[in-house]
Amino acid sequence: MLLKRRRGWELPEREATPESVYLDRRRLLRLAGLGAIAAGTLSLAGCGDAGAEAPADPSAGLYPVPRNPAFTLDRPLSPEGEVTTYTNFYEFGSHKTIWRQAQELPIRPWTVTIDGLVEKPMQVDIDTLLAAMPLEERLYRHRCVEAWAMAVPWSGFPLRSLVEYARPLGSARHVELTTFGADVHAAPGLRQRWYPWPYREGLTLAEATNDLAFIATGLYGKPLPRQNGAPLRLVVPWKYGFKSAKSIVRIRFTEERPGTFWNRVNAQEYGFWANVNPEVPHPRWSQAKERMLGTDEMRPTLIYNGYGNEVAQIYSGLQGEALFM
Repeated sequence: MLLKRRRGWELPEREATPESVYLDRRRLLRLAGLGAIAAGTLSLAGCGDAGAEAPADPSAGLYPVPRNPAFTLDRPLSPEGEVTTYTNFYEFGSHKTIWRQAQELPIRPWTVTIDGLVEKPMQVDIDTLLAAMPLEERLYRHRCVEAWAMAVPWSGFPLRSLVEYARPLGSARHVELTTFGADVHAAPGLRQRWYPWPYREGLTLAEATNDLAFIATGLYGKPLPRQNGAPLRLVVPWKYGFKSAKSIVRIRFTEERPGTFWNRVNAQEYGFWANVNPEVPHPRWSQAKERMLGTDEMRPTLIYNGYGNEVAQIYSGLQGEALFM
């Protein structure tokens, strides 16, 4: 008899994203072409006053995408309204309610530079990149270093697929991901010169090609909102959320370990690795428990955010590193 071993984060099918969302896929594909045409009539140069409704995302016709059943959860999804209005994005300010200000971010045109140790450096338009990637939905836990947490249905593609697309050289050991950092009008936080803009994050190539590493382009069956990192956002669910760089414009492959934003701000509190561990406190608070958005339920924090079976082997032989800082 074949026995299915449930993964550590899984929940029953009835608690995951409803299957009915995906039943009429053929109809959605027909609408995708119409959506792209309609989007072309929208002005993408700016978004008006803060708090105004942002222009529609021209990739809207791509969503929802099929859910990958291998990635489910041990808890209900967090309310969409909480996930899209309680978020960190320091380019727009240090408070949690920056979602209105973030509507100022223009997401077309948007070009991603892929360079460093690759066979052929390139610049690729976001819609060309989306067309080349295998889009899917995954249900992931998300853990902030500030001890709040959420359960999220991300849409996007495996970071491994982007690595293969980039064709790094054999000497590449790390991936550096850089957030936009030029439009001060759209993002007033960039005027705060004491921060080391632009926001940069980094992974080892082994982390970047792990099955869990993901590039999010959508959320709750729709294009990714600006405040959550549109149009491209890194998702590494076994790490604290500050590792998940938003609104990425450059992906650089390097041999050396890249410097990262929060490590430069305060190396005593924010390390390069930033793996979740309930037994390693932040210098100013405990990490033993987490508060769930939407319910304020307190849950025990899980080592590697519950993904240890999938990622712990990456760190074999690195016991001298501050893996959980």
